[in-house]
Amino acid sequence: MKKKLALFAAAAALLAGIPAFAHHSFSAEFDGHKPVRLVGALTKVEWTNPHSYIYIDVKDDQGKVVNWGCEGGGPGALTRAGMKKTDLKIGSVIVVDGYLAKDGSHLIDARRVTLPDGRNIYGGSPGDGGPGDTGPPLK
Repeated sequence: MKKKLALFAAAAALLAGIPAFAHHSFSAEFDGHKPVRLVGALTKVEWTNPHSYIYIDVKDDQGKVVNWGCEGGGPGALTRAGMKKTDLKIGSVIVVDGYLAKDGSHLIDARRVTLPDGRNIYGGSPGDGGPGDTGPPLK
């Protein structure tokens, strides 16, 4: 019986660690020295764990529309910060302040999301090691 219990405990410990591999620290993917502000129309919402993603169409300096992905905290963290999925309406214009991806892709870590009604929501993953991981990092 003790052998079975020990085997079960070991298996449970291993399985409990699997989701941690999917989650990354801020510094693994984003550059805390490259803040950016994006203003654009919301095109897609992925309200998922461990990170939610919102996508917005932003005009670049030449007037070309570029679709940007904005990674934020999971649904629970965003809800606790005051955002509901229903606040994100496709086509609405939002402002996202965050930090650029290190790989140069059109992805940012969304630290603050300004909704159309003017509310500012902390969009990051608390405790991820990124700038201002306990509240809005940008002025």
